[in-house]
Amino acid sequence: MELHRKRFRELTLDELYELLRIRTEVFVVEQDCVYQDMDYDDQQSIHLWLTEGGKVVALCRVCPAGTHMQEVSIGRVITTERGKGYGKRIMREGIRTAKESLGATRIDIEAQEYAKGFYEQVGFRQSSDPFMLDGIPHIRMTYQD
Repeated sequence: MELHRKRFRELTLDELYELLRIRTEVFVVEQDCVYQDMDYDDQQSIHLWLTEGGKVVALCRVCPAGTHMQEVSIGRVITTERGKGYGKRIMREGIRTAKESLGATRIDIEAQEYAKGFYEQVGFRQSSDPFMLDGIPHIRMTYQD
């Protein structure tokens, strides 16, 4: 398994295309949710993804404070192969990147409500009441050092 970590301007066109393709496949098509995925936060973010045998198996982006949210945040978390621990691994790498590259002591996420238990396993705690985002129930969760 190989971890890739790049800022937006370091991504090749093929890498960017594959990351956006997977995000659209999961968030728009699989979840049947029409929303604007490309939100201009990508350009300021650090993009992380895991590959196994050359295939992307997990990805996320780490957004600096003041871009997607007031605090440093992690978003667009996806695993293409579930039940293999890839989600936890990419989240742990996202947390490490947020701390090391962005100096984060607090990290916020907007989690789909059904995934609360997953995010709790990597140290996040619910920090808001449920709210609707793009027609899907979400909660804000916070990781604090």
